[in-house]
Amino acid sequence: MQQRSPGAARSRATSATRTRRRAAAGALAGATVLALALGGALSAQAAPSPKGQEARSVDINLFTVNDFHGRIEQSGTAAGIARLASAVDHFRAQNSNTVFAAAGDMIGASTFTSFIQDDVPTIEALNAAGLDVSSVGNHEFDKGFSDLTDRVMPLADFEYLGANIYDKATGEVALPEYWLAKFQGVTIGFVGAVTDELPSLVSPSGIEDITVGSPVDAANRVADELSDGKKGNGEADIVIMLVHEGAATTSVESATDPNSRFGDIVLNANDNIDAIVSGHTHLPYNHVIDGRPVISSGQYGERFSNMEISYDRATKSITKMENTLYTMATAFDANNNVTAWLYEPDPEIVPIVSEATAIANELGNVVIGDASAAFNRAQRPGIVNGAPALVENRGGESTLGNLVADVQLWALEADGTREVDITFMNPGGLRADINAGETTYREAANVQSFANTLVTLDLTGAQIKGVLEEQWQPAGASRPFLKLGVNEGLAYTYDPTAAQGSHITEIFLDGMALNPAATYSVGVNSFLASGGDNFVTFRDGVNKADSGKIDLEAMVDYFETFDTVSPDYAQRAVGVDVVSVAGGQATVALSSLDFSTTEPKAGTVTVSFEGGDITTVAVDPSFPDPATFDEIGRASVTFAIPAAATADSRFVITTPTGTSSSFTLPL
Repeated sequence: MQQRSPGAARSRATSATRTRRRAAAGALAGATVLALALGGALSAQAAPSPKGQEARSVDINLFTVNDFHGRIEQSGTAAGIARLASAVDHFRAQNSNTVFAAAGDMIGASTFTSFIQDDVPTIEALNAAGLDVSSVGNHEFDKGFSDLTDRVMPLADFEYLGANIYDKATGEVALPEYWLAKFQGVTIGFVGAVTDELPSLVSPSGIEDITVGSPVDAANRVADELSDGKKGNGEADIVIMLVHEGAATTSVESATDPNSRFGDIVLNANDNIDAIVSGHTHLPYNHVIDGRPVISSGQYGERFSNMEISYDRATKSITKMENTLYTMATAFDANNNVTAWLYEPDPEIVPIVSEATAIANELGNVVIGDASAAFNRAQRPGIVNGAPALVENRGGESTLGNLVADVQLWALEADGTREVDITFMNPGGLRADINAGETTYREAANVQSFANTLVTLDLTGAQIKGVLEEQWQPAGASRPFLKLGVNEGLAYTYDPTAAQGSHITEIFLDGMALNPAATYSVGVNSFLASGGDNFVTFRDGVNKADSGKIDLEAMVDYFETFDTVSPDYAQRAVGVDVVSVAGGQATVALSSLDFSTTEPKAGTVTVSFEGGDITTVAVDPSFPDPATFDEIGRASVTFAIPAAATADSRFVITTPTGTSSSFTLPL
């Protein structure tokens, strides 16, 4: 019987191989799920091998994590690599037939200690912790394919897999496709793949020599080869898919959504794939779908999974696949600080982390300026450690996103060699907030950890509208909406109820309407310049020039130049939905009048006409449903239409927090 540590959240995926190895998968897994749903103690797991027949049944532990992102230090609920290594040690001590595997993004978007040292400390710590194999994630490509193959992979003692990455020139597979481990005559194989959204998630210039194919097609192809009886192409008794793609929510319905990238993988993985270990969306889930475990351990080493696998050598079948999802933090105080952990730090790993921290502290503790108040990313309601909490919302306007856009415009113009009209910042590039008070180099680096350069390019007004429309992401994207930070001076209105491609209603630059036919100089980071995050219009920009300035360098220079930096609490985008115009009255739904964290709330909004106030109403500061968009701060205004108003008349919107916008009515 397995000894369970406190804090382990258990969900069983007990099954036998489907057509190839699991004849009774559905029955066994279904019985287990039913027993758990009824709160029973019954477990539909394989009986232990009779005494003296241990060699017939071979037991394997599969220890998995994903989306570690260089969190080598303990911080908040992220346990740190030393505690995670102790967890691995614990399971290896119980069963030497243990594989430590991962589903990608082990490096990249890392916290400062690892970031400032090019993630070398993370790779060294994962080596010491005994990581065996990982699929590549999109962040393994942050510095380009050649950096992955020429620097990262040689540093790693573990195998990186990417079966759906192909050489553009030859069409051949460009990364290792599978990795095998053999225990007591039983071989377990791992097939790795990365999301085919990769070209929109990294700088295309860094992956110009490769193409990205379907993850499930590649995994099926390799799984078939590992199961065809031909030893020349590798053979495995058990096949695990490691894929850096994941479900949008923790529900089974999300994991099986046929219109999503992950649903396509789950529904179309063939019978030669026995389990799917996933990542990318940073969510913990522990499903059994069609008799097959489909799991993810969340993010940052906050959790891990251990899958107990039993294989009967006589019948050549899997008799047990039982996954347990463990949470590393096991107790919290009244302020939600962690007070107990599942494992103590591994003393062999601690010196690696300590040395990396000491180097990073020396580099990062330099004060570069002051923030008069916090600059935050947007937030929305979510779940943390099983309790309601606010989590990051990449679909919300933020003081931090707007600050970075302001910084980049300033930095691009600082040397006097160029004039830039508009700058944009992608929310996924904001990885931490800036607290009020002294701002250090480390804080600035934690915000922008990708070392992107700043790029200028020319776009027409019509193309800029296209960029703003692309905030509403295409079907199947990991997030439905990504709110761009924009520079002060750029303001726009949008209709949240409009059809895809028709949301943006008006755009103003320094108070003047943007001319669709005119050309504007635009500044963005190199990720966006290459069309990242599905902002493909940037690829059409002309006169593209890389300034060579790193985004972090720009932020440091900005703080050092201005010493004290203050957030702008004015919304630069406002939702305007003209609900009705009839009987001399108009009703207009306004939204995006508030930020979502500690910023001052608008409280009220006033609509005025030709300098005179028409009406003032209260603004609802609560989170909308769904909260993944930017509609926080809502108000419905109904007013009598002035007799002098025409279709060209402007009705001005103002709030006490500085937001100013306007709209017209279809008169």
